Amino acid sequence: MFHVLFKSFKTGCLTEKLPPRDESLDQVGEACREEIARLFGKSMAVRMVDAGSCNGCELEMHAVNNGFYDIERFGIHFVASPRHADLLLVTGPVSRHMQAALKRTYDATPSPKVVIAMGDCAACGGEFGVSYASCGAVSNVIPVDAVIRGCPPTPLQLLQGILEVLKAR
Repeated sequence: MFHVLFKSFKTGCLTEKLPPRDESLDQVGEACREEIARLFGKSMAVRMVDAGSCNGCELEMHAVNNGFYDIERFGIHFVASPRHADLLLVTGPVSRHMQAALKRTYDATPSPKVVIAMGDCAACGGEFGVSYASCGAVSNVIPVDAVIRGCPPTPLQLLQGILEVLKAR
């Protein structure tokens, strides 16, 4: 036991230090919280749908949920069911296999529903475009209220996109 403690003391901390906190993220997040309070009361529920992406956007979505960004402190939380969602966040070009599932998810979301296409592939189909296997952009399948560009968009871009949609409502 003592040799493990001695080795830990001798080696020191091997993890990287956290980067300085981005104050612009906090400002955008606080603006989101105010708009969410105006529109939904206390919080906004988001249902995320992967319609055929490469998982780049999903990694950024997971990043906004981690302890560093902590998007829930701004009143935004993710839900498992579209029936509990206020906002649909769709990533990737819509594959033909996901077309019906995306439509069903859209229909199951209560009104007034907000749809955001996240990432360049969701915006225009990206590399895949429209083909036998891909419907292309999300707007080709369901109505889209806003698009967040980027491949993948950063957490700050994601929050800014959500804020723009909320302000437009």
